[in-house]
Amino acid sequence: MAQDMPVHVHKVQYYETDQMKIVHHSNYIRWFEEARTAWMDAIGFSYARMEEEGVIVPVLSVDCQYKTMSKFGETVEIDISISSFTGVRIIFSYEVRDAETKEIRATGESSHAFLNADYRPISVKRNHPDIYALILKKMPENEG
Repeated sequence: MAQDMPVHVHKVQYYETDQMKIVHHSNYIRWFEEARTAWMDAIGFSYARMEEEGVIVPVLSVDCQYKTMSKFGETVEIDISISSFTGVRIIFSYEVRDAETKEIRATGESSHAFLNADYRPISVKRNHPDIYALILKKMPENEG
């Protein structure tokens, strides 16, 4: 995962657990979004900026593999990195792990498209080269 980006930290809340006292599976997808939103803020491409520039980035798909259970009161770290970026689509990879033991709780990916305000696909390379450059710098082969 990306080494220069801060890890997103999340304290597991009681309402995120089920009757078995473990985190309900749907919350991992929410944690992915928390991490992605924090990542976008950190590189200067916040949702507010996107909307100001008329860019929409909907989720096309989400995949999550559950490895071990998270429980109420634990703190998890969510690492995020880009696994693919074409300028029209982007795929993020996630790794959720226990903050204390570093045991992996879940891994996953989310796929997104870049759209304009009319919900038509756009190339950020062509239409928003500044945003394209921000994201491109965070590609694993361009870090460091």
